[in-house]
Amino acid sequence: MRLRTRLTLWYSAAFFAAGAAVIAAVYIVVRDRTGNNLPSLALSRADFDSIDLTISANGEARQQVADEFLSAQDAYNHETMQSVLIWSIAALAVVGVLAVMAGWLIAGRALRPIDAITGTARRVADRSLHERINLEGPNDEVKRLADTFDEMLGRLDRAFEGQRRFVGNASHELRTPLAINRTLLEVAAAGPDADQRLKTLAENLLAVNARHEKLIDGLLTLARTEQATLDRAPVDLADIVVHVADRLRSEADAADVVLRVDAGTAVLRGDATLLERLVENLINNGIRHNHSGGDVSVVTSTKDRRAQVTVVNSGPVVAAYEVEALFEPFRRGEDRDRIDSAKGVGLGLSVVDSIARVHGAEIKALPRRGGGLRVSVEFTA
Repeated sequence: MRLRTRLTLWYSAAFFAAGAAVIAAVYIVVRDRTGNNLPSLALSRADFDSIDLTISANGEARQQVADEFLSAQDAYNHETMQSVLIWSIAALAVVGVLAVMAGWLIAGRALRPIDAITGTARRVADRSLHERINLEGPNDEVKRLADTFDEMLGRLDRAFEGQRRFVGNASHELRTPLAINRTLLEVAAAGPDADQRLKTLAENLLAVNARHEKLIDGLLTLARTEQATLDRAPVDLADIVVHVADRLRSEADAADVVLRVDAGTAVLRGDATLLERLVENLINNGIRHNHSGGDVSVVTSTKDRRAQVTVVNSGPVVAAYEVEALFEPFRRGEDRDRIDSAKGVGLGLSVVDSIARVHGAEIKALPRRGGGLRVSVEFTA
């Protein structure tokens, strides 16, 4: 139940309780006053003894008239009390409805700054940390809360911006020497005086160099996607999957892994470049963390107007408690993979998680009973 509704109900309950107490007090006071104003039977007889009655002069007739008078007065008082009670309840109901409406408006007015804080927090979570609430008004508790939230956003923005700047600068600075190393190794291996030992060494060093380039590329992608401003456009995941699968089929054949694609229509609004990277990393992960004779299945579909891509691969058994850690940077499923450069650099699924988050997608990863992993990315409608 929304806070505004709860506040309205609490205010209304307090109002009706106070109104009921007022009605009860008024009813008791009026009843006592009307009861005290009723003449006693002995007094009425003495009064009627002194009255010259035209109807009859005997005492029995006078007593009958007195009894009728008292009964009529008692009935009139009873009707008066009933009218007071009914009209009081009716007035309470009418004023209560007005009080509920007023309570709803007052609660909305009081909670409007909190709605502004919530909206800003949601937009910040979806896009960037640059937006601020900038709440105007008296320096009350809500204003201080909004100002504190703005200060927190400012510190987070500066921290993330410094981190992204450092990663970007370091990655760019490292790309140049790696490119020079690659060129020197290729030239040395292709030279006329290069023997087999030198060529083997150059091949190993080129493999290490390529791994470092992938690491830097992954760091750059992480830095760009953490607070990326998406260039959204209609994209069909089926086209991306077919394109990426064709490009990676040779790698799958080299690893003796069968790559299967079932590309159903799955249209969403997103950044095509980032989505291509997401699909590529998922398929690469399925190929590299597999075994000879294994398989990787890629399926795209639309469910409840939500596009999704699912990659299922065979491979070593993954414990259920290890699945969440696989999406952290530099984490892999097996201990031996930590030193095996052929398995990648440990950023593939981290990049997938980052791209999915900036698209508002949900990732579901489950280990397969016979080994391997099933990863599904479901995008919002």
